[in-house]
Amino acid sequence: MPVSWTLDEMPDQTDRTAVITGASSGLGLVAAGQLAARGATVIMAVRDVAKGERARAGIAGHLEVRRLDLADLDSVRAFAGQLRDEGRRIDLLLNNAGISAARHQHSPQGYEQVFATNHLGHFALTGLLLDLFRADRDPRVVTVGSGFYRLLRGGPDLDDLAGDPAASSGVRYIRSKQANMLFGAELDRRLRRAGSPVRSYLAHPGMARTPMQDQPDGPAEWVVTRIGGLLLARSPLRGTIPLLYAATSPTAETGVFLGPSLRKWDSRVHARPIAAPGDDRILAGRLWQVSEAATGIRFLSAAPDPAPHR
Repeated sequence: MPVSWTLDEMPDQTDRTAVITGASSGLGLVAAGQLAARGATVIMAVRDVAKGERARAGIAGHLEVRRLDLADLDSVRAFAGQLRDEGRRIDLLLNNAGISAARHQHSPQGYEQVFATNHLGHFALTGLLLDLFRADRDPRVVTVGSGFYRLLRGGPDLDDLAGDPAASSGVRYIRSKQANMLFGAELDRRLRRAGSPVRSYLAHPGMARTPMQDQPDGPAEWVVTRIGGLLLARSPLRGTIPLLYAATSPTAETGVFLGPSLRKWDSRVHARPIAAPGDDRILAGRLWQVSEAATGIRFLSAAPDPAPHR
């Protein structure tokens, strides 16, 4: 059953620390403001510090701006290392940042830029911050997905992380969102097997009016975003409701995809089963292995099967 939940129902966040990626605009900025308004310390992880500082100036509460370029694994390590050196502890990681690039580009480590930013950077960041979570403060990781993940069969091409230059921006984006789904679901399974108190949630805003909508790749995408926006898009504030529900509500479930319905006037949070290919556990396990190899960050790795008796 869908849940009627409003931002007014968000629990008090005093003494909690949240890290939000992509917090200088759109959904991330709204989430930062809402969490700070309820007492949280918010670490705004942003690629452009000057832009982040301008955004922070318009928000009341305790917010800090830190540089983080998710496409660059060296930047991810530096961000996490700074928090560790300062002895910081965290309670929430909101893996929110996402890009869609018109041109095929590579990250500094040679991976396709959209996949590197939307998945590999968040994978590495989660692994590097995992032992900074406080066990007694309802620790949570929320990964922001997209309902578009169901539009393509299969999943991300794990044999070629450099990407196909001929692939459209839409395909590259959807493949990265498939990786987000596989990762978020697999993360929760591995956390539970490890006996960790941290929980992993998957959430999406539906179609929300964000800066990404303002940069369509070609006429076809312009038509989709403009017409879809008029019919379906909700405000960033309303789009953030499922994300903050996953981040704070004691009734939020893991193992499902939390988000709104297609009807933009319906702000209830729906918990839908994770569909193919996001529910493919074998693919999720392979994605985990490939992500560890690509990032050099190893965590929650399954123990090898015992050797058979001879």
